[in-house]
Amino acid sequence: MTHEQHQNPLQNVTFDAPGTETGHAHGYLRVPDSGTGPGVVVVQEWWGLTDQVAGVVDRLAAEGFVALAPDLYGGRTTHDSEEAFRFMQELPPERAARDLAGAVTYLLERPETTSTAVGAVGFCMGGAFVLALAAQQGERIAAAVPWYGIPGPDTDYSGLRAAVLGHYGEEDTSVPLEGVRATEARIREQAGVEVTMEVYPAPHAFYNDERPNYRAESAELAWGRTTAFLRGRLAPRA
Repeated sequence: MTHEQHQNPLQNVTFDAPGTETGHAHGYLRVPDSGTGPGVVVVQEWWGLTDQVAGVVDRLAAEGFVALAPDLYGGRTTHDSEEAFRFMQELPPERAARDLAGAVTYLLERPETTSTAVGAVGFCMGGAFVLALAAQQGERIAAAVPWYGIPGPDTDYSGLRAAVLGHYGEEDTSVPLEGVRATEARIREQAGVEVTMEVYPAPHAFYNDERPNYRAESAELAWGRTTAFLRGRLAPRA
């Protein structure tokens, strides 16, 4: 399937994505007011590169991070769950992996990025991509933060070198806690890294303040844990 590009006003950078149809991808980048900071890749939910995702990037930049959200849908966004499911199904995992790998390289090569490796934060579909990306990228990702998303049960985590902090809702019917615990055990067994899976009294997508499942208290607690985790694990360049 051809990767058709659509206009998304949030796109403000273009970066190399070797192996894709066009050889490049687009995204939304913010640099902190200080001008420099550790790098963090933000991976979208199934809705696309929306204002809410851009808000996560902006918030990370306000916390001192150089943050980039790749546009995995080539400009398309939606607020309709059926269309979002179709967009997700039409996204070849290998192309998403190349776009995300390109985003990691782009951040590490930016002069504003002070860290030797980047963090990766993702939500729902993006949460699953974060763990798969960390396993693929090895030492280039030092901190992985999946929010209410896990990859398939057969995912190979042997290449993962990042510390992992996950955020999941005990009322989440789409990502059951038994799957979360199985993922945690598999990561420990295959990668031997630090893994913490936090559980909140909340449903799926509890951080997204554009959706009815938003839970402010759980969202803010998880956010504070996330920023502290990223700061603690993204080492500055020598």
